[in-house]
Amino acid sequence: MAKVIAQNRRGRFDYFIEETLEAGIILVGSEVKSIRQGKVNINESYAGEKDGALYLFNAHISEYTGANRFNHEPTNPRKLLLHKREQNKLLGAIKRKGITLVPLSLYFTKKGIVKVSLGIAKGKKQHDKRATEKERDWDREKAHIMKNSL
Repeated sequence: MAKVIAQNRRGRFDYFIEETLEAGIILVGSEVKSIRQGKVNINESYAGEKDGALYLFNAHISEYTGANRFNHEPTNPRKLLLHKREQNKLLGAIKRKGITLVPLSLYFTKKGIVKVSLGIAKGKKQHDKRATEKERDWDREKAHIMKNSL
């Protein structure tokens, strides 16, 4: 069972997630220590291409107070680790119109390695978001009715 560190709840609301996959991420020591303290935010982050590789942009990992001058930059682009075939597939998907890579969650594996769950996503329009919200409200109301009827 993986221990979830951060989730991008907004990602599933703003996008249609077509497929998800797991990717490793290159971090320095102070970043890992800060992540272990839970000081990470991936709500505004996205994955994209830089120099032919995939990077995670705008992921905010707060500075670790014990690292002093050896600290990291909070919003540095961080390289994602994928198999070459997966990387080529994702780079091709990004180049298509309307497709983006959204980090859905950041978590530790059983071995203590930090992984990112990426979603191949297509943006929702405003009316799609309203329909999602109506459906969620109706499901909540159905559950409430069923609970009270018993």
